[in-house]
Amino acid sequence: MNTTYTVTGMTCQHCVASVTEEVGAVPGVTAVRVDLDSGRLDVTSEAPVSAHAIAAAVDEAGYELAP
Repeated sequence: MNTTYTVTGMTCQHCVASVTEEVGAVPGVTAVRVDLDSGRLDVTSEAPVSAHAIAAAVDEAGYELAP
């Protein structure tokens, strides 16, 4: 299952690494791809993962999901 989000506030590769690490730690997530230029966050999971769990992980990394 693939889901796409937009992350705001990222400015460098360190930001990308932080978001990738936090979202990758969410139970059920099997792959994470972050594009710095567009802010795009692609999450692959075994089963649906709640948007709240993804938003909380992004917040933990220091960023926010776009509304």
